[in-house]
Amino acid sequence: MTFANPTFLYALILVPLFAVFLMWANNKRKADLSRLGDRKLIDRLSTGINWQGRRWRSLLWLAALALLIVAMARPQWGSEVQTVDQEGLQVMVALDVSQSMLAEDIKPTRLDRAKLEISDLMDKLNGDEVGLVVFSGASFIQFPLTSDYNTARMYLEGADPSVISRQGTAIGDAIQTAVNGFDDSLDSQKVLVVISDGEDAETDPIAAAQEAADAGILIYTIGFGTPEGNPVPVLDANGNVVDYKRDAQGEIVLSKLDETTLQEIAQIGGGQYYRAAADASELDSLLAELDTLQKAKLESRFDTRMIERFQGFLLAALVVLVIAEMIPDRVRRTKIKEERLKKSHTANATPQS
Repeated sequence: MTFANPTFLYALILVPLFAVFLMWANNKRKADLSRLGDRKLIDRLSTGINWQGRRWRSLLWLAALALLIVAMARPQWGSEVQTVDQEGLQVMVALDVSQSMLAEDIKPTRLDRAKLEISDLMDKLNGDEVGLVVFSGASFIQFPLTSDYNTARMYLEGADPSVISRQGTAIGDAIQTAVNGFDDSLDSQKVLVVISDGEDAETDPIAAAQEAADAGILIYTIGFGTPEGNPVPVLDANGNVVDYKRDAQGEIVLSKLDETTLQEIAQIGGGQYYRAAADASELDSLLAELDTLQKAKLESRFDTRMIERFQGFLLAALVVLVIAEMIPDRVRRTKIKEERLKKSHTANATPQS
């Protein structure tokens, strides 16, 4: 037998503690009665109390508490095989990890905010498969299409400028890499989300977007940064800012958001362009668009699941509580009379010589 929530089993320590409390309460009750007056008179007045029933009730309370705790731990034994059909979209995200994404015109940095939005996107995809392409001067698939979002987040955390030695911003190459990451054997809609500041002087992102659109891929773009621009920090090995990127004349270079390129890519790809806002409202707009798209069956798989058995323990606890409450607190009058007659006969009997 296994438990889905074994931590609750630690609460079983409450059972002996509750038993000690009941014993203390019972002894205190008897001590209070003994201080009221004559012991024999008190015994006569309390003959109607069902002391044995009270002891049984306490034991049943303890049993019910133990059963409830075990039920909360969700005991499981046995297993069953279920067929699970997964339906959704194929969503590839192309994330710019170039040095310019370290600019701080979007707090804490463009890259950190972008990674937070990708994580939030996975929270709300509801079964859609997601993959990640990272790019700067080159590109590669950080993780392929998957619905295992927890593992995907681990790889997402490692996306930073250090993963690609070649600097620059090659959006065109990133689009081509993402196209190769889709599964053409599935009928589900293919969606590419490009997240970048849009600066690309090395490739032809417009031509790459056209090829992707011809392959039936919808492209959405999200621009991170501001048109006014922001300095690009230079970090040391410990991640501390030691300077800012400078040109040949020693002047600080400003990285500016190139919305024109990102808008053209989205237009050619049949999608939408969004500028990253402080309240991340662009993510809600993107999700609303994705909800309108065709969703097909991605895969059928067999899941082996443990069978939950907490219901039996919960039912047993309820039955025990009902039985405990059915125990009368007072002894029947006929039984009291019988006990009094028995005591009277015993007191009046004379020993035989």
